[in-house]
Amino acid sequence: MTRLRYWCLKSCEKKISPYINYEKKLRSKIQETIKMTDKFIFRFVAAVSIFVIVVVIILNRHIIPGPATPPSFTPYLPLLNAILNGTCTILLLVSLYFIKQGKIAVHKRLNITTFCLSSTFLVSYILFHYLMQHDTLYGDTNGDGVLSPSEHDAAGGLRMLYLCILVPHIILAAGVLPLILLSFYRGLQMQVEKHKKLVRWAFPIWLYVTVTGVIVYLMISPYYHF
Repeated sequence: MTRLRYWCLKSCEKKISPYINYEKKLRSKIQETIKMTDKFIFRFVAAVSIFVIVVVIILNRHIIPGPATPPSFTPYLPLLNAILNGTCTILLLVSLYFIKQGKIAVHKRLNITTFCLSSTFLVSYILFHYLMQHDTLYGDTNGDGVLSPSEHDAAGGLRMLYLCILVPHIILAAGVLPLILLSFYRGLQMQVEKHKKLVRWAFPIWLYVTVTGVIVYLMISPYYHF
């Protein structure tokens, strides 16, 4: 009886062994594919992030000349940007609420909507800096593009507060883009743990950028002269 059982086990092992080996090879190929996909995504995210940052710097420095006379809609772009940032702030907070309630589908839809609005903001921001060939300085009341000593004194501590909000806003806005893209990729792939690790950084930075975007607009808009 023992020999018969041993023979049966050996026979089954021989029959199953090709399938086990095939499964191992298949798992190995899947893991290699995932690694290749991750590498591609990382390179793609890095390329997109660098491209966006370079374009923004070029336009902010006015290296590429825009039209001599900006189109009539140009003055409304900063307000549009503020509205987009404010809407993104609300959607991010609502998205956080729903994920804490375990409603993943709603959370995902809200974040996709927020990402689309942020992308629209980026296009609008780049377009504005391309069309508007002069920068607005906080405290420049006469709009000549130069901050005189009297204007500097009149602006007082609010100018320093403005710069303290603006500088981190610009730096974090550039830095959060790859975090957002990678967290979206992990989330859409349902790689929950990796998604959570990224979101711990991406969410508060993204929220800060959208909130301060509205604050920066409210503070600088009185000095617009267009």
